[in-house]
Amino acid sequence: MNTLLSFDKVNAYYGNAHILHDFSIDVKEGESLALIGRNGVGKTTFVNALLGQAKVRSGSIRLGRKESARWHPYMPAKEGVMVVPQGRCIIANLSVEENLLLGAATGRKGYWTVPKIYGLFPILRERAHTPGTALSGGQQQMLAIGRALMGNPTLMILDEPTEGLAPVIVDQLGDIIRQVNEQGTTILLIEQNLHLVARVSRRYLAVEKGSVIAEGIVDPEQIEQLQQFVVV
Repeated sequence: MNTLLSFDKVNAYYGNAHILHDFSIDVKEGESLALIGRNGVGKTTFVNALLGQAKVRSGSIRLGRKESARWHPYMPAKEGVMVVPQGRCIIANLSVEENLLLGAATGRKGYWTVPKIYGLFPILRERAHTPGTALSGGQQQMLAIGRALMGNPTLMILDEPTEGLAPVIVDQLGDIIRQVNEQGTTILLIEQNLHLVARVSRRYLAVEKGSVIAEGIVDPEQIEQLQQFVVV
């Protein structure tokens, strides 16, 4: 199984604040991996290091066959890695469809097109010409996922996608994420909601104080054993 994304002993900083400590992770083609941990342990910094928004002072990041200590924000998308960011980052003055089309700016061709996104999220078709920020929180999350899929990623990273959402919406998103994974897109889910982790992920890595401290197979029947990594 090919490795799509690898961090090898990455040390990342914001200014002089050392956040990631020898952080290592391998994401394999086709898998659905969960990165779990409490707030403030470095999960989002992992994404920011990938996007060049946190300074990597040592270690290396590899995307496919390309390796670097620092990536510019546009480079992961060009290599087939799309991020659904924490907070969704919907562009306020653009319509739903215009927000979706932003995801296609990478020029990558593949399965996902606007009609395919509308098939996955019918509510987005109904509100195609509505300002993206006029949607509900759950609908905005669907839009953020749809926008990422428009880049036809080999790997999609979702950073805390359930934040602020009702349980019924979380269940809907879980079904969609599984469907996307089964369609062929590798998933890296950064999440504290273990219900969603059990629903969509096969493997987990637990983060504490900027390092990976545990990993294993996700067993939905024993998911409560992972509470130690997410409960303060």
